[in-house]
Amino acid sequence: MIIAKEELVLFLSAALIILFLAGVGIYYFENEAQPEVFSSVFHSLWWAVATLTTVGYGDIYPVTVGGKIFTFFVLVIGLGVVAVPAGMVASALSKAREMESQECTKE
Repeated sequence: MIIAKEELVLFLSAALIILFLAGVGIYYFENEAQPEVFSSVFHSLWWAVATLTTVGYGDIYPVTVGGKIFTFFVLVIGLGVVAVPAGMVASALSKAREMESQECTKE
């Protein structure tokens, strides 16, 4: 169980780094085309949060070819960052339930 916690912390750290890099990257691609929307890296972080959490409100979206290609790669990487910790949590819950079941059968 301790190993799962360490791995979860690692993936959450990676998710925060990817979130920041996504915000900086989309700012680089979209600032000139949409200066009112992507006016700073902080404003771009809102896009990164909405995109990486797959909420995708649609209030901020890329219009340049570079921004759209960058968004594709952010989505692919983001799916992995979300899927791996979810799988780890599910696996840990499954193991805990299995251990509980084994304890009940021993008694």
